[in-house]
Amino acid sequence: MNIDNDLRRIALQERELQFDRFDLDAAWQLGLVLRRMAADRKLGVVIDITLFSMQVFYAALEGATPDNPNWVRRKRNTVFRLFRSSYATGLSLLKQQTNLQAKLGMPDAEYAAHGGSFPIVVKGTGCIGAVTVSGLPQRDDHNLVVEALSEVLGADHDAIKLEN
Repeated sequence: MNIDNDLRRIALQERELQFDRFDLDAAWQLGLVLRRMAADRKLGVVIDITLFSMQVFYAALEGATPDNPNWVRRKRNTVFRLFRSSYATGLSLLKQQTNLQAKLGMPDAEYAAHGGSFPIVVKGTGCIGAVTVSGLPQRDDHNLVVEALSEVLGADHDAIKLEN
């Protein structure tokens, strides 16, 4: 993994994976795609889709742990505060050799700069929420979310996925 390459690719993902509109039906569709992918692969994850106003999708699959919902909350809080993916935030901080607390005063108990939460952006509006997965290594959490968003939005996943 090359941090600079991943940061460039995540910036591309954040530009490409935007909705024309997003409502409760879109949240349900995205949640079902994520759940299907995780179930088919037997991944023990928690899936959460939350708008700034309310949680709109939640699922915990066999193998998820009691820690996963807290990781979801902390990663989601990071997206809500910075309007970018939690993985991009973590990689940027790693590159700067710092952390959320030292750089921005964001306490670890409330925020996590670990992969798995991605902003839900509506074109012309901005970030309205986040889709979050927890239960896998952070890069895999991020990749699962990006793959599901690509499917739902009809984006070319191969063109935007992180390189191995």
